[in-house]
Amino acid sequence: MIDQRISGGNVLTWRSRLGIWTAALLTGIVGLVNLVSAVTPRVAARVELLREIFPFQVRAGAHLFAVLAGFILLTLASSLLRRKRVAWLLTLVLLAVSMISNLVKGLDYEESILAGVLFVQLLLMRKWFTARSDRPSLTRGVQVLLAALLFTLAYGTLGFYLLDREFNQQFDLWEALNQTLAMFFTADNGGLEPTNRFGRFFANSVEWVGLLTVLYALWMLLRPVLLRSGATPEERQKARLIVEQYGRSSLARFALLDDKVYYFSPSDRSVIAYAQKGRGAIALGDPIGPSDDRREAIIGFQQFCARNDWLPAFYQTLPDDVALYKAAGFQVLQIGEEAIVDLHAFTMEGKAGKNLRTAVNKLTKAGHKVDFYLPPIATDLLKELRTVSDEWLQTMHGAEKKFSLGWFDEDYLRDCEIAVVRSSTGQIQAFANIVPEYQCNDATIDLMRHRAEIERGTMDFLFISLFQHFKERGYDGFNLGLSALSGVGEMEQSARLEKGIHYLYKHLNQFYNFKGLHEYKDKFHPRWEPRYFVFPSLTALPDVVIALIRADSGDRLFDYFKPGS
Repeated sequence: MIDQRISGGNVLTWRSRLGIWTAALLTGIVGLVNLVSAVTPRVAARVELLREIFPFQVRAGAHLFAVLAGFILLTLASSLLRRKRVAWLLTLVLLAVSMISNLVKGLDYEESILAGVLFVQLLLMRKWFTARSDRPSLTRGVQVLLAALLFTLAYGTLGFYLLDREFNQQFDLWEALNQTLAMFFTADNGGLEPTNRFGRFFANSVEWVGLLTVLYALWMLLRPVLLRSGATPEERQKARLIVEQYGRSSLARFALLDDKVYYFSPSDRSVIAYAQKGRGAIALGDPIGPSDDRREAIIGFQQFCARNDWLPAFYQTLPDDVALYKAAGFQVLQIGEEAIVDLHAFTMEGKAGKNLRTAVNKLTKAGHKVDFYLPPIATDLLKELRTVSDEWLQTMHGAEKKFSLGWFDEDYLRDCEIAVVRSSTGQIQAFANIVPEYQCNDATIDLMRHRAEIERGTMDFLFISLFQHFKERGYDGFNLGLSALSGVGEMEQSARLEKGIHYLYKHLNQFYNFKGLHEYKDKFHPRWEPRYFVFPSLTALPDVVIALIRADSGDRLFDYFKPGS
C-alpha cells in the first residue's frame, strides 16, 4: 500500500505533521497579533525614541504594512496546513515585513521576535512545503472577501475601543462598531474628531485597510476568470496521441475536452485526465496507456496528488483494474452499469422486437428520416442544432453537465459524427452526436437532445437507426452510456456502502427516475458492465464526492441538484 502522506519522496512522520500544524497555527496567531498590536495604545518611551529616527509618515506606513501583512497571513494559514509552496514563500516574505514593520511602527520587538521564530521554523521545514497551488476558484474568493470584511470590522472596532484617547469621545464596543461602519457610510465619518495626528492617521487607516483588503479579495474572486489555468497546447497534443493509440472506453474522447488537465506516468506512456476541485483531483476513468504501465500510472498519480495535498479519485473505471486500485490502498465502489448493445446480435425480428418495429414503421410512414453528417459539421447545421439543444435544456430545467460528458460546444461538435431526425417538413426533431472509442470497435453516444414536443417513438427511431447504421459499418457494439446506480448493492456480498446506495436508489427514484432510464436502455437488450468509483478512504469520500459534483456540474451546484436535470 502506498502511503498517502508522501512529499517529494519523503514520508511525513508524526513529528513533521505536528510541525506543519504548529507552523500554520502560529501563522494565524502572528496575523492576529499584528491586528491587536496595531490597535493597542503605544508605549510612550518607545514612540519618543522612534521619533528621533523615523518621521511620522514612515512610522504610519509601517503601521499599515503590519496590519495588511497580518490580514494576508491569516488567509495563508490554511494553505500552509496543506503544504502549499507558494503560500510558504509568501509567508516568509510577510513575516519579514512584519518583523520590520513592528519595529518601525512602535519598537514592538515582542511581535517581531514571534514573527522571527516562525520565520526560522518555516525555513527549517522548507522541504515539506512541496504542494503546488490549487486552481483558482470562486469559493476561495468568496471566503477571502468575507474574511476581508470581518478583518476590517475587527480592526476598526478594536481600534476605536482601545485608542479612544486619540479622539474626542470614548467608545464602548457597540459604539466602536458603529463608528467603524460610519467611516464607510457617512460623509462626515459619523462626526469623529481626532485629537492628534495619530488619531487622524488611524481614522484614515480604517478606510485604507478596508479598501486594500477588499481589493485583494476581489482579485481572488476574479482569478478564476482572468487566470484560466489548464493544460498547455503541448500537453493536449501529447495526451491526444496517447488517447488515439490506447483509448479503449466510452470516456476516452471526453479525456480530450478542455475541462481536463493531465498527469503523465513516469514513463510518459500513459495519461490520466483529471479535474482538480478543492482538495479533490478526480480522474476520468482509468489511466489511458499500455496495460503494463497502468500500475505505475496509478501509483504515480497517487504520489503526485499526495505531494500537492490533493485527494485522488477515479470516476467510472472499468472492472479490469480493480485489483490494482485495491493493491494501491484505494477503496472501490460500484456506481452503476454501462449498457452496450451487441450490434451483431441486435435484431427487431420476433416478439421481442415488436414495439421497436412499430416505432420505426410509424415514424417512417409519417415521413421522418435520420440523416448522418460526417465531420466537419457545417456552421448552419450547428445553429439549427443549437435551437434544439436550448429547447431541451429548458424542458429539463437544468444546465449542461461536463467532465464525463460532452456539452454543446461548436468546436467539439464540429468534429463529431451527428445523427439528425427530421420530420416530413425537414425540421430537426432530435439529434445525437457519436464519439469514438479508438481501440475498441464500439460507437458511443454523447448528447441526445430533442424538441419539447415530438412524435412518440422518435428517440427509439433514432437509436434503431444508429444501431443499423453502425452495424453496416462493421462496428461490434453501441454504447448507450452509464445507468447510474444500476446493479449497485444487489448482491449478498456487496459492501455495506453499496447496499446503502441501493437503498437511496430505490427511494430517490421518484425524483430522478433512475429506474426509468435503466428500463429504457434495457429494452434494446444490451449487456450490462459494472463501473466503479475509486477513492482513497471513507474519510476522504465527502471531499472527493463534492469535487466530482463540482466538476460534473461546471461548478453550478444548484443546477446540478434540480430533479430531471
